[in-house]
Parts: sequence; structure tokens; C-alpha cells
Amino acid sequence: MRDDQARRIRTEPDPFEAFHISQAFQVGNLIYLSGQAAIDADGQIVGAGDFDAQAEQTLKNISAVLEAAGSSLDKVFKVTIFLTDMGHFPKVMELRKQWFRPPYPADTIVEVSALALPELVIEIGAVALASGELVDA
Repeated sequence: MRDDQARRIRTEPDPFEAFHISQAFQVGNLIYLSGQAAIDADGQIVGAGDFDAQAEQTLKNISAVLEAAGSSLDKVFKVTIFLTDMGHFPKVMELRKQWFRPPYPADTIVEVSALALPELVIEIGAVALASGELVDA
């Protein structure tokens, strides 16, 4: 890949295709993911009204897109988390420990009144390294 290119990353099937959204782009050694939510490979919502089920599907989706790019969750250094209820914040703390490793990603978390589809309660965007590793200074 040339330095002046952004390579589209996608899974097969691509559940974002119907929404006219790219799942991710690789630019240089960085992978920028669109916000991922609890939508399965067929474009169906997983766990309507169930935060735990939605959070798990969301993180599985992040992992799948990163794997399609040749990367992994171990290379994520920034996440942006959108919640429709900040009451789930303690569960987010547990999710970080379950899905990520030290050094944990930098994080922005905000409560929003709604997400793209009314049944969704969590969405996570991420930035990761395509290759290399995160180091703790």
C-alpha cells in the first residue's frame, strides 16, 4: 500500500453495506474503524434491550474488522464509546479488562440520547495499529 492511499477494510458479508458506510480504513500503519454496534453479519440487531449481549457483539465486530485488516484487539490504542445510559459505565470498566490488555486504550466515553437505530444501546469506534505493538513507557 502506498503512503498516499487509504485501503478500505471489510468483512464478508459486510453488514454496513446497506447503510453506505465503510467498516474501516487503513492509512499507513493505522486502522480507523467506524463505530461498531450490535449488528450481526446479516445486518440484524443482536440483543435488543440487553446491554451485555450488545456489548459482546459490538466487541466481536471490532475484533472481526481488525482481523480482516490483519490486526487485533491487542493493537487498539484509542476507543470512543457511546452509551445511551451512563448507568452502564461500571460494565464498561469490566469490558475493558475482558477484551483489552495493558496498556489499555485511551478512551472517550459519552452518553447520547440515541444511536443510529433505536434498539442500540452501545457503539464503539476504535483506532488500532496495523502492525507493531503497544508499549507502556
